[in-house]
Amino acid sequence: MSLELAVNAGLRRYSRHLLIPEVGISGQEKLAAARVLVVGAGGLGAPVLQYLAAAGIGTLGIADDDRVDVTNLQRQVIFGEADVGREKAVAAAERLRALNARITVEALPLRVGAYNVRALVRGYDVIVDATDSFESRYLLSDASRLENRPDVYASIFRFDGQVSVFAPGGPCYRCLFPEAPPAGSVPSCAEGGVLGVLAGMVGTWQANEVLKLVLGIGRPLTGRLALIDALSGTTREVALPSDPGCPLHGERPTIFDVADQPARPPASAPGARTIVAAELDAFLARFPAARVLDVRESHERALGPAPQAVVLAASELESRLGELDRTADYVVACRVGVKSLWAVRRLHEAGFRRLHHLEGGLLAYAATRPDFEFF
Repeated sequence: MSLELAVNAGLRRYSRHLLIPEVGISGQEKLAAARVLVVGAGGLGAPVLQYLAAAGIGTLGIADDDRVDVTNLQRQVIFGEADVGREKAVAAAERLRALNARITVEALPLRVGAYNVRALVRGYDVIVDATDSFESRYLLSDASRLENRPDVYASIFRFDGQVSVFAPGGPCYRCLFPEAPPAGSVPSCAEGGVLGVLAGMVGTWQANEVLKLVLGIGRPLTGRLALIDALSGTTREVALPSDPGCPLHGERPTIFDVADQPARPPASAPGARTIVAAELDAFLARFPAARVLDVRESHERALGPAPQAVVLAASELESRLGELDRTADYVVACRVGVKSLWAVRRLHEAGFRRLHHLEGGLLAYAATRPDFEFF
């Protein structure tokens, strides 16, 4: 079917678009001719995909190698309970085809890495970064710039979101974050939580940027970073200039191809021996007088108790240092190993010398213990 016939067949479906002077029939034809790749079919990808499909984007690619988990359903509204265990890309594609039979949906249940990202990006007009890791964001931003494609970026955490467009001629992700933070220093949504509706708010904003790019209307968020605060109900914008020293597109570039971004080593815990999750039970059995110093806040402790624990929230550590025994062995632990690093440093400064740090936190420990009730 020709684009003209396809648009004519959908006149009623897209009638509210056709009434907008900035869209009209010519704009709807542009949408029908567009190819958009969405990398990540999770919290952000779910609203992006549904609104782009409903809008009539002609070809949608969905790249995600993950499977639906029951914990996804709180915010990944493209899936239902019957989808748990299914490949996200396949389940999402099925939902989109039911939503709009006039579009083409390409399910790509694969890992996006340096070995395939440029070829993937090259096959589409606009790239949507709906991933949740620094490594993936660098990879997509680099590939998009090298292939001369705009990259619509967003991220969410708890109540906060941010959106920008990394387009040729403007800044890229490396201009925003010149280097990734140390591994484990920034918790993910799985570790720190996210308000479910925030994914819808920010993902829909991403979809809006895609439509503006395809239609050639409005003012895309190139060179600007939109910050969304769901808790206060406010948004603000900050300028994001191109970095002349950017290794990707600055005055003296050093990046000419993509590479998997190596994670920076975790921040160190000076004065403490690191214990990995799989070693914790054996360590506590060997040293029965040792205690796990649980520095999680009260709302985090509701997710499960630590073994042999002394409970002292990080926010109370300064005022309650006197309650701790300086001669005792403490394995300092939090949910993901971030607050505990700070606590180790503070305890070491206060003269504690028999300190150990639980790498990855109690979330990592829970993965080694199926009986440990921890989400």
